[in-house]
Amino acid sequence: MFKKTKMTILLKKAATLIFSISVPIFFLSSCNLNSHEIDANQNIAVVKKYHEVWSGGNLEELDKIISPDFKAHFIGGFEYQGIEGAKKCILETRNAFPDWREELVDIIVQDNKVVTRHHSTGTHLGTWDAVDSTGNKVDIYEVEIYHLEKGRIVEQWGFWDEINLKKQMVLKSSHQK
Repeated sequence: MFKKTKMTILLKKAATLIFSISVPIFFLSSCNLNSHEIDANQNIAVVKKYHEVWSGGNLEELDKIISPDFKAHFIGGFEYQGIEGAKKCILETRNAFPDWREELVDIIVQDNKVVTRHHSTGTHLGTWDAVDSTGNKVDIYEVEIYHLEKGRIVEQWGFWDEINLKKQMVLKSSHQK
């Protein structure tokens, strides 16, 4: 009976030790999942805000949502850097298309990356990419990949339909003459 009691005590101690290690590990791993979900939701909110800046022109918001080290790369080799580079690009676009709007169609999140597909529209009322104002409505789709760190966009890769944008700006105006 002494051996059973000693064995029982050892088994109870082992079970208590395993339980005391397992419970914190379980809670820590579930906290990481919740943290990941919060990060994903926060990243989505930041990217949505960025599209709102493009649509509304509230450039001051950029200081809150993009990193000072921000880099943007676009198909065709166009690039800009930093908060000031982003402000300049948005301002140039909105000067040429004052009613520019970006409507999000799809959002995909994986780790610290957010991908959007969006529908962009505007009226060409100013010079853009060496094309003077035509008054034409433009309507294109774009895809963007964003890399975020600490709640800010640090890098962007853009794929926009430049061919159709230019066709809509130039071809329509030549038919109107």
